[in-house]
Amino acid sequence: MAERGLTRRLGRELLLQAVYISLAVVVGVVAVSHLIENSLIRQALESEAEYYWQREQVAPGGALPDTKNMTGYRDGMGAGVPAELADLPPGFHSRDEPRETLTLVSTSGENRLFLVFEVDQVDDLVVLFGIIPLAIVLIVIYLALYSAYRISRRAVSPLVRLAEEVRNLDPAHPDATHLGASEDEQSDEEIRILSEALQGLTGRISEFAERERRFTRDASHELRTPLTVIKIAVDRLLSSEQLGDEKRETLMRIRNSATDMEQLTTAFLLLAREAGEGMAREWVCVNEIVAAELERASLINPDSSISVEVEEETRLMVSAPEKVLESVIGNLLRNALAYTDAGKVSVRIGEGAIVIEDTGPGMDPGAVQKAFQPYFRNQRQRGGFGVGLTIVKRLTDRFGWPVTIDSEPARGTRATVEFPEARAEPLVQERPAT
Repeated sequence: MAERGLTRRLGRELLLQAVYISLAVVVGVVAVSHLIENSLIRQALESEAEYYWQREQVAPGGALPDTKNMTGYRDGMGAGVPAELADLPPGFHSRDEPRETLTLVSTSGENRLFLVFEVDQVDDLVVLFGIIPLAIVLIVIYLALYSAYRISRRAVSPLVRLAEEVRNLDPAHPDATHLGASEDEQSDEEIRILSEALQGLTGRISEFAERERRFTRDASHELRTPLTVIKIAVDRLLSSEQLGDEKRETLMRIRNSATDMEQLTTAFLLLAREAGEGMAREWVCVNEIVAAELERASLINPDSSISVEVEEETRLMVSAPEKVLESVIGNLLRNALAYTDAGKVSVRIGEGAIVIEDTGPGMDPGAVQKAFQPYFRNQRQRGGFGVGLTIVKRLTDRFGWPVTIDSEPARGTRATVEFPEARAEPLVQERPAT
């Protein structure tokens, strides 16, 4: 691709130069031909007529001008004036038939002189001494441009090779050995410096990415243990019948926050893996994930008055790691449920897409534009860490699932995730509304 781009651009520029030169030569030849016909020939005929009349004053009855390209006529001399010339007024007259000629009618008193010049002869001379040499010059120029194109192509070929190697690098395991300069390229200092710089940059990026993945992976794993302990301890306290309503509400907040943190660490683990490395793909049913996430949400908030409607147009199957799909759908559902005080949350599963819509307070256009930014929190937002939609965006971008957010203040929010490579299967049975 890089070679096609560079060489095509280089060839196009050289071709344009050849076209410009050709146009300049053609215009020059036409201009010279026009100049010869309209200036030099006319001046020559006028000079010849003037010389004839001067000679006629000195020695009347002299011979008429007669050369290979020019013939003179005069009334009463020789064969006289041809009929086609007899009625011409003084001045220059061009004729194309039966041959191309330029005629000058010159007068001296009552006498008239007709000088007829064969323009075809001049055109032959222009071709012989003008166009043919210029054609040879053009051929030389074209050969020189083609040679320059070949030389320039060889000059940029190392850059093209390096660009191809960089494009083909595996982000998960970048191998910089192919970025080294070959033996033929070692003599070119600029190519050698660029090659060494790319190798160093690739190495530093690889080390940085590995450190980031290791830190995120280790931190997420280490957080799971205390979160599990917190949840178990809270569940034991909640099982006590002696707790008052205020303490039970406080413990539920702790448990919900621990659940949020656990889901967040799971998402961090997913994001720490490059391009799904180590994550097995399988055909996952979106309908089942929606049902599981809604059931989990009902366990966390059993007293919620929000109604949830699920409209299943098809059984949507997506080839992806199950945890990734759970994180995307789970975050969107939790957002819809968290921001809806009353009303309903509707989920529509269609062919190639899932749409989650709520009747919450909605967002203004400025907030919608910032919804996927890390740690952005809407002024109406409650709970959470402001990274849920950011995680959704990063995961959907990684797996090629377009996601959009549409929202208006006081009219709710609609989130749509498209799955271009999904497949639709017939519904086994209708799911009742939750």
